[in-house]
Amino acid sequence: MPKMKTHRGAAKRFDLTASGKVKRNHAFTSHILTKKSPKRKRNLRKAAIMSSADAHRVAKLIPYK
Repeated sequence: MPKMKTHRGAAKRFDLTASGKVKRNHAFTSHILTKKSPKRKRNLRKAAIMSSADAHRVAKLIPYK
């Protein structure tokens, strides 16, 4: 059986924590920032843990990460 290929788009967007959870960045941070409050923009900078249902799908795309 050949090795599985890593989905390169997913590998650039997601990371695995030491306990195996999938870490992601927030959306809505790239433009139209004038109407967003400083508090909201600050909180969007922080990484988030992906929900378990979505994490299972993403984990299949990044098998060796």
